[in-house]
Amino acid sequence: MDTKTKLYMVSLGPANWELVTIQALKALQTCGAICIPTKSKDHSFTRSITYKIIKDLMDEYGFSKPIIPVYAPMHFKKKDWQYQVDILEDAIKEQGSVSFVTLGDAAVYSTVYYLLDMIKKQNKKLYKRSEVIAGITSFSYASSRVKKPLCLGDNRFEIIPLVGKDVPSTKVYMRPKVGLNTKHMQEDGTMYTFQNLNFAGEHIQKGKIQKVEKYMTLFIDFLKTKKGKK
Repeated sequence: MDTKTKLYMVSLGPANWELVTIQALKALQTCGAICIPTKSKDHSFTRSITYKIIKDLMDEYGFSKPIIPVYAPMHFKKKDWQYQVDILEDAIKEQGSVSFVTLGDAAVYSTVYYLLDMIKKQNKKLYKRSEVIAGITSFSYASSRVKKPLCLGDNRFEIIPLVGKDVPSTKVYMRPKVGLNTKHMQEDGTMYTFQNLNFAGEHIQKGKIQKVEKYMTLFIDFLKTKKGKK
């Protein structure tokens, strides 16, 4: 695989081109083509907010890229994800580097990780050459609009899907005291420790550290995802 090969999974934020991060913009400007999901069987973008954001960005910053439509029905079926992965792999072969875009943040109710899970199994080299670019979430933006915090002090906030039943969850642990022993922290899924993210001495590891050494320490107990339906 060519060293220039790159698959960017680009989060675009909540439906406004001005809320796209600089990192996301750079990926869009440097890639060979942009893959945009569409729910229209004819591959049109008539009602696509995602497409409008991309067009607004290209107009505002004066760049142009080939646009590849990716039919993405909300079926949550493995065959649909496989179809999208096939398009991405074909685009990579032709363009060298590709951006697949998604609204909001890729980590929150997005197709991105279904696709990456399949790519990891089918094309490990491409998976290693992939990069997920985070975005502003709808709830962070909503909080700013009404000037209300999502959490302060020792409070916490929850993301609850309105599905009418209790469901398992990914848990984020943050704001620890230096010296805290983590033996009381229950691990239900797959735990990761993040220290000094984006600062000097950044450290990321699978599993939890035994004792907190830095205030800027974050633990995420990732929910083990189920396999997609066929």
